[in-house]
Amino acid sequence: MRILPRYLVKLHVAPFAFTLTALTSLLLLNQVAKRFESLVGKGLHWTVIVEFFALTIPFLLAMTIPMAVLVTVLYTFSKLAADQEITALRSAGISIGQMMRPILGASILVAAAAFMVGDQLVPRTNHRLRTLMTDIDRKKPVFAIREQVINEVRRNKIFLRSARIDASTQRLRDVTIWDITGSDRQRIIYADSGEMAFDSTQVDLYMKLYDGVVREVDRADPSVFEQIEFETNVILVADVGNELRRTISDNFRGDREMGVCELGNVIRLAEKEAILTGRQLVAARTNLLRQLVGLGTLPVDTIAQTSKITSYCANIEPLLGTLLPTRLDAQEPQDTVAPTRGTPRFTAEVPPLVFASGQTPSIPHNEIRSLQTRNTQARTRAARNMIEMHKKYALSFACIVFVILGIPIALKFPRGGVDLVIGVSIVIFGIYYVGLIAGEALGDRLTVPPQFAMWLANAVFLLVGAILLFRMRRSARPLAQTRRFRNLFRRPMGI
Repeated sequence: MRILPRYLVKLHVAPFAFTLTALTSLLLLNQVAKRFESLVGKGLHWTVIVEFFALTIPFLLAMTIPMAVLVTVLYTFSKLAADQEITALRSAGISIGQMMRPILGASILVAAAAFMVGDQLVPRTNHRLRTLMTDIDRKKPVFAIREQVINEVRRNKIFLRSARIDASTQRLRDVTIWDITGSDRQRIIYADSGEMAFDSTQVDLYMKLYDGVVREVDRADPSVFEQIEFETNVILVADVGNELRRTISDNFRGDREMGVCELGNVIRLAEKEAILTGRQLVAARTNLLRQLVGLGTLPVDTIAQTSKITSYCANIEPLLGTLLPTRLDAQEPQDTVAPTRGTPRFTAEVPPLVFASGQTPSIPHNEIRSLQTRNTQARTRAARNMIEMHKKYALSFACIVFVILGIPIALKFPRGGVDLVIGVSIVIFGIYYVGLIAGEALGDRLTVPPQFAMWLANAVFLLVGAILLFRMRRSARPLAQTRRFRNLFRRPMGI
């Protein structure tokens, strides 16, 4: 029994490595095809291109690891069944459950590794990949500008939208430019057409616009408005450059650029805001009714308890601090104190409704609508981050689910071969990821709870696998009973 687990696990190692490499390579080639247009003509150094695609690999691994587990299990056990090794093991008294134990143990280790990749490595590489893509797009805006999209020509300063762009001549049609470079004025330029070109040094960008109007508004005094019509207007966007300038510091992080612990912090803040705005909304409606009958106002409870920080989050950062690069802080409100272990502490309180004592306040309806909007936004923000957090858990746990589902399918069709492996894998992958995408969309709309949305596919496949294993075990019982009955009558003959 000590040899059998090592033998079964060893059979899975080579197919798993091959499948993981093949699937990741295929998805990487797909990414190369998608990003080729945005990278061609940029004059990038080959190291930048290698870095770009290397940063894509961890995200792909988070998806291909569960795929590789299923393909490996289907291939290995169907081959064992086709070679009659499963029959030999069962005739020796080894059950399907005993064969599954070492594979389940190995799948737990693979699931843990997949979770660490998705929680620690993927957020960091996604963040670096996003900043690198932004830097590449700013390197030469002519290649990055797209039709019908507001394009960032100069970061946080100049934005451009064009209805039509001729890639060969760089001619623009129906142009709108937002210039917020000045701190005192905001300028919007509309033009019927235009063209773009770099200077000889490939550093400054010139935009020549035709038949348009320039509108300027004074930010300090919105009543001051100036409009200038023009036939030809040349705009210089200095220091855009053809040189790749790397972003050194970028503290903004999206939900796919945060780990479980950072997502938990954002979720707790959003849940607290949702609870407090919900109480304020109820208090506003109640006090509005009390106002009508001449009663006094009721206070609003501003104390809200949220979930505690897990022991994983309290211990994982010090453990991995020496192994991985320093993690940038997630986007949080300026006046928020980072929570410590135990009950989180928040200083960013949602401002309560204040009522003057001795007076019956007038609560406008637009304030109630504002509270409704804030409450919905807070609940949506909490749901989206919770979906991303549970997605990390669900994708990792899928490694275990696919073992339970793949083994009975492989043993039920021992002669399926590679066709069975490919066909079943495609069907299961398709259903699983469609379920994830649909669940994510429903969870974002607050239609279903985030936990239900992300774990439904795992629950369904786990139930199907358990039913198949149960039926296989029942079908194996008569064979075992018959073998024991025959041995009972053979023993006296051997005396």
